[in-house]
Amino acid sequence: MTAAGSGGAADEVQSRSKAQKATKKDKPLTPHDRYKLSIADELGLGEKVRRVGWGGLSAAETGRIGGYMTKKARAKDKAAQDHA
Repeated sequence: MTAAGSGGAADEVQSRSKAQKATKKDKPLTPHDRYKLSIADELGLGEKVRRVGWGGLSAAETGRIGGYMTKKARAKDKAAQDHA
């Protein structure tokens, strides 16, 4: 048997992995994902996320989204404390 033909188990795992990735995009968005996507839209990154997925963002872009989410959450908590 040649080296290219061996590794049946590895080929099976790889093909399963590809199938899982294909169906990952078909899953409905969770409320948290919808919120992240709305933040990405506000920062001008929504189209990129839709085109290449979350994994296609740079660390800086991901950090901007996370930082903005944190900023909004803190503002919401502060507003809730002010009204209490």
